[in-house]
Amino acid sequence: MKQRIYNAALYCRLSRDDELYGESSSISTQRKMLRDFATEQGFHIVGEYIDDGWSGTNFDRPDFQRMIDDIEDGKINCVITKDLSRLGRNYILTGQYTEIYFPSKNVRFIAISDDVDSEKGESDIAPFRNILNEMVARDTSKKVKAAMRVKFNNGEFIAPAAPIGYIIDPNQKNKLIIDEETAWIPKKIFELAAHGKGQNSIARLLTAEKVFAPYWYRYKRNGERASRFENQPEEVRWQWNIKTVRGILFNEAYIGNTVHYKCKKVSFKSKKNRMTNEDEWLRVENTHEPLISKDLWDLVHTHMNARKRQTQRDEDNVFSGLVYCGECGWSLSSSNCKKQAKYLRCTKYSQRGKIACTIHFTPFKLLYGVVLLRLQYWLLEVHKNQDKILDRLLQSGERQRETERKHYEKEIKRATKRKKDVDRLFLKTYEDFACGRLDEDNYEMLRTKYRNEQIQLAEQISQYEEKLTATKTTEENVRKWVDLISKYSEINELTAPLLNELIEKIVVHEKRIDTDGKPTRDIEIYYRFVGRID
Repeated sequence: MKQRIYNAALYCRLSRDDELYGESSSISTQRKMLRDFATEQGFHIVGEYIDDGWSGTNFDRPDFQRMIDDIEDGKINCVITKDLSRLGRNYILTGQYTEIYFPSKNVRFIAISDDVDSEKGESDIAPFRNILNEMVARDTSKKVKAAMRVKFNNGEFIAPAAPIGYIIDPNQKNKLIIDEETAWIPKKIFELAAHGKGQNSIARLLTAEKVFAPYWYRYKRNGERASRFENQPEEVRWQWNIKTVRGILFNEAYIGNTVHYKCKKVSFKSKKNRMTNEDEWLRVENTHEPLISKDLWDLVHTHMNARKRQTQRDEDNVFSGLVYCGECGWSLSSSNCKKQAKYLRCTKYSQRGKIACTIHFTPFKLLYGVVLLRLQYWLLEVHKNQDKILDRLLQSGERQRETERKHYEKEIKRATKRKKDVDRLFLKTYEDFACGRLDEDNYEMLRTKYRNEQIQLAEQISQYEEKLTATKTTEENVRKWVDLISKYSEINELTAPLLNELIEKIVVHEKRIDTDGKPTRDIEIYYRFVGRID
């Protein structure tokens, strides 16, 4: 019988995952082993196919795919690897190649160290080795994730590139420091957004002013995305778009935070990522020096939220998201009446009718006029005597804050007492179960009930403590609001950015009859940082 001639492919692979487990199968070691074996067996070596730095769970490796192409072209009828794990660590796909694809193409497969040779027949142990190889990959993935989480918790910045305005500290690995060359760019973007500019307007303005885009700086420094700039018009360097501006405005790195896990891999076997919900994120605060203040960040996002509400629900309502019902606490939304001008009404009334609340019919022009007059009044007072108005705001706010402090202290005391009671009941339930006085079903029901209440009470206490701390307004907070309004030389009209910059909320009460028998209504304006001012 004529002996078959084998045209062999020598396939080598090595990744960082293998190094974690101390495997000594360097590429040079694998090549020598495979060459010696092929020479000893008298095989004709077609070529070497080497994937250095590629995971075994991924079969889109460049040289592996090149080897498959050569098999399809009939150049190869034998594949030799050091062991099964060099071929892959995904037991399903590895098995498909060794048990289905290679036999269908009449390709002999040899894994030297595992004593697997398809010419000798199917190996009973090969499927189990493939499973074990995948378990190694899975375990490695877990260890890498755990190690990365430790780095994240330590405030380390792990990313391919620093955001514009920062660079990686050359003296401290994974640490961001301010880049003096580009720091002014994100600062300018946040200042524009704080003054009511939309993301599209900011992008157009930066392009018109020929401000270099972040990708240009990456190309200039690291050669990234060379095809985007080489042999391209000069204008490409300062082409800004909404996506780039939005990415900067939503990047918490600019307030000194590092946020991880905004996207996660679907599986350790796949390169595909999925976007995660915010409750899955890991946010580490104060990891590096901020470029902008938290107050500026909050103001910018207040503007963006207001603009989003206007776009989605009511393009003409400058009060969108700011006005609330004084009786039920729900928001007031704008409506149009065929015979009358635009007005605001209680959304709870709109949804549930008179049994829930009253309509709170408030003409838009009335509210507009009241708020405009109050802002004009405060602007005039600030311009006349800033020191006097600072004292007045501090005294006025203190009375309100004292009332709020008493309320929050009372709620903290109530929730703390109840939590102690629940803790005691939780312990007693366990003792009753352990002593046989309570069966397992009732124990699980009570355990779940008390545990959920413990969590809710802990959250309530934390929230009330935060609110209690917020009531301790200092002169600094009053100065913040005075500085905000004093930026305006005059206020002749109301806009959504202006209102969101100066006002926290507006509470509108139902009409009532005053002592003179005339209808009136109370409108309370709560200003940012200082609350309601008498």
